[in-house]
Amino acid sequence: MGPIYTDAEALLADAGTPIVAVGDIVTYHLTTADHTPAVALVDGRTKRAAVEDHIEDAIDGDRFDNEIEVANPPATLSAALLSGLHEGLSNAAAGETTVVVVDGEEDLAALPAIATAPEGGSVVYGQPDEGMVLVDAGGEARATVTDLLERMDGDTERLWTLLGR
Repeated sequence: MGPIYTDAEALLADAGTPIVAVGDIVTYHLTTADHTPAVALVDGRTKRAAVEDHIEDAIDGDRFDNEIEVANPPATLSAALLSGLHEGLSNAAAGETTVVVVDGEEDLAALPAIATAPEGGSVVYGQPDEGMVLVDAGGEARATVTDLLERMDGDTERLWTLLGR
């Protein structure tokens, strides 16, 4: 959905604010480039395996102003995850950072993040073995993701309500 970066500094130079990071490795690379994302969604795993200790330590909740714990099964967008993302974005509007710690899987969270991040903001997610994908929130990306979310199984009206949209 956007260009792939292997260098966090270059990505940060091109990103808008706020930045929503989806994934442990993406969040790790942003924090090691001395940037705490406004919202980070992490699950302690990468490519179905636990992240290494130094990665987990680098994205420790102490780095963020707020920590939210949610459950989200694989291949799902749970009400808890959607509410946690919405709360994180609300905190970002107030100038605070939030890490959403997911018990389960956060992989699909990039979709509602793109659909609801503020205009001018960015969503960053990992492309395994390639790098970090930078998506400008709003415009064409928002329209594409909104259409995709509308076509998914589930209660889309509730999805938009939980996301505050």
